[in-house]
Amino acid sequence: MPRKAGAVAASETVVIIDDDEAVREALEGLLDSVGLQVRSYGSVQQYVDQRPAIDVGCMVLDVRLPGRSGLDFQAELARSGNSLPVIFISGHADVPMSVRAMKAGAFEFLTKPVHHQELLDAIHAAIAAHGERRCQERGLTTQRARFDTLTPREREITLMVVSGLRNKQIADDLGLSEATVKLHRGQAMRKMEARSVVELVRIVDSLTATGRTQ
Repeated sequence: MPRKAGAVAASETVVIIDDDEAVREALEGLLDSVGLQVRSYGSVQQYVDQRPAIDVGCMVLDVRLPGRSGLDFQAELARSGNSLPVIFISGHADVPMSVRAMKAGAFEFLTKPVHHQELLDAIHAAIAAHGERRCQERGLTTQRARFDTLTPREREITLMVVSGLRNKQIADDLGLSEATVKLHRGQAMRKMEARSVVELVRIVDSLTATGRTQ
């Protein structure tokens, strides 16, 4: 059965999926000894059935598992948009297998028996990377919420400003006075909490890159 170990904040969790109970217990003990919270499962299906809520963490995943393989599950995670970093461990690794895993976005690929320090280093690096990504995702969510408060006119002018147009050009294109353009632009910047046009451009560019200004 899955086991929850450690007493650290629930925001940092390591998921272990390995069908070898002895391996799971050894990894649980190792991670518990350094204060990491652990949830372990004997198969992908066990994990899917319980699907714990994880804010920040990583997954230590065996390649060969009963039912869905680790590689197949990694592909499923990627398709679903799950950003949890995957560290593969395998006692039967070969070059094509490891290449496939890394090309599919695996954070690391380690061979059993796994050296404890090597695994811990990979886990800490994966958690740090995931924490940074989650922070960026939350920032984008906040920025998107602010962008959504803009009126249609404010949004239109904002996008024209970040495209490099000056107030007079925007006014001419929209048939507005320059003073009206300045008013809408100022309101948009306050709502977006942008202290300068440069910062406004950076914010809108980040939203555009993720398709969030549509």
